[in-house]
Amino acid sequence: MEHLQALIDPSKQFAKDSIRLVKRCTKPDRKGILNSGIFSEYQKIAMATAVGFAIMGFIGFFVKLIHIPINNIIVGG
Repeated sequence: MEHLQALIDPSKQFAKDSIRLVKRCTKPDRKGILNSGIFSEYQKIAMATAVGFAIMGFIGFFVKLIHIPINNIIVGG
């Protein structure tokens, strides 16, 4: 029985800590165009994430675009 309790107690503590963390964190507001400003905080975060993904995608595309011809020249075929 002690072995089972030794497995359950850390799981319960982790769940309590996780719930406490989520309750304490600030959530992005949902106010949009009608209430305050043009974009809500959530929309700003989503836009910044999308722009970051797009920039990283373009960087990857151009690196691949430059790497393929150079690799063909080096390998020779």
